[in-house]
Amino acid sequence: MVEKQQFTRKLKSRHIQLMALGGTIGTGLFLGSGKAIHAAGPAILLAYVITGIVCFGIMRALGELLLSNLQYRSFMDAIRDYLGSRVSFVMGWAYWVCWIALAMAEITAIGLYFQLWLPHVPQWIPGLLTLLVLLCLNLMKVSTFGELEFWFALVKILAIIILIAVGVLLVVVRFHSAGGYLSTPANLVNYGGFFATGFKGFLLSFQMVVFAFVGIEMVGVTAAEAENPKVVIPKAINGIPVRIMLFYIGALAVIMCIYPWNKLSPNNSPFVLVFRDIGLPGAASIVNFVVITAAASACNSSLYTTGRMLAELTANARRPSIRKISRLSKKSVPAIAIIISALVIGIATILNLIIPNGVFTLVSSIATTSFLFVWAVIILAHLKYLKCQHSTRAFKMPGAPFTDYLILGFLIVVLVVLCMEKQTLIALLLTMVWFIILAIASLAQKND
Repeated sequence: MVEKQQFTRKLKSRHIQLMALGGTIGTGLFLGSGKAIHAAGPAILLAYVITGIVCFGIMRALGELLLSNLQYRSFMDAIRDYLGSRVSFVMGWAYWVCWIALAMAEITAIGLYFQLWLPHVPQWIPGLLTLLVLLCLNLMKVSTFGELEFWFALVKILAIIILIAVGVLLVVVRFHSAGGYLSTPANLVNYGGFFATGFKGFLLSFQMVVFAFVGIEMVGVTAAEAENPKVVIPKAINGIPVRIMLFYIGALAVIMCIYPWNKLSPNNSPFVLVFRDIGLPGAASIVNFVVITAAASACNSSLYTTGRMLAELTANARRPSIRKISRLSKKSVPAIAIIISALVIGIATILNLIIPNGVFTLVSSIATTSFLFVWAVIILAHLKYLKCQHSTRAFKMPGAPFTDYLILGFLIVVLVVLCMEKQTLIALLLTMVWFIILAIASLAQKND
């Protein structure tokens, strides 16, 4: 078993704060928002508000679970305590696949982003090279990961703030784009109204909106390596609402004021397209660099999370050859687990070679579906915790248990939405097959 004391608490407060900030800014915003805007029009802003509130509730539930026992290495320990070893086994492997699928989406996105500069280079090559570089960095000590993620996140945050500032300036001066479009707040309702695609379009947008938030619970995996979890984790979680309002609502509202929403491509980053088409090609390249950084950051987080999760999942295996996967290197990182995870993520390069046009939607849908189940189990564990808890509670989740049930209701609605489109339905069915396999495998586990 990977002993708790073997993980060194080298992630400083600034590392986790910026990881929490950067964790809400990724491919889901930079690339996926194009699909979401295409589906819902300006109503996408409301979809982000609703999903953001739900995710904040999930994080408050997660934070309360983690701070109820500082010996927890991750939230999977809390799930094991309150829902049993079998559920923990299923969700542990499911969570590992969640991040594998997320990383596949990110390296696919990197290949798509590079098309702006290198249109003739196959999209699988940039993704593979990025994965190899990040693998080498993740095999170093955990403080190296924290430092790298700190700077990745800082680049993304500063870029979003600058983009919003430039966008507001363009709106104030009523800038005319090359296509003859006037930058004005009226653009939000001038092209079909706020619910321009109807209620169905609004509902369908939730697949990509939820994908934009997947991985937000990563703070719950850093618990064993955080210097001061009692201070850092609540601070990171409580900052989520402000980040959502600024980085999602603010950024997308500005983009749709600058440029008509129905002229944005669902297959490209709206951030890059807007700054290219308003006659600032240099700015488009800068933004493209930022979105590549965002995707690399998310892939970096995926390697970190999948490595730790795989090490935890194999730590108690009966076979010594399997337990060996959980061993920590001289740098105190689960090197073997990280390498295995990287090899699986690398399958995305083959998919990009075979079906380059459908990879992103497929893997992002699988990631979204898997995370919905993980989030639901976190809430169920919190409900069980509330029933078992008799002493004073630290970092209480507001409105619990009523808010827990509201969150579960929202997650069920999103699952129904995933059944409404053929591609997302396929992803849902594939995910369900994986969960059935895990459930059967879990029968061999003692349900402690």
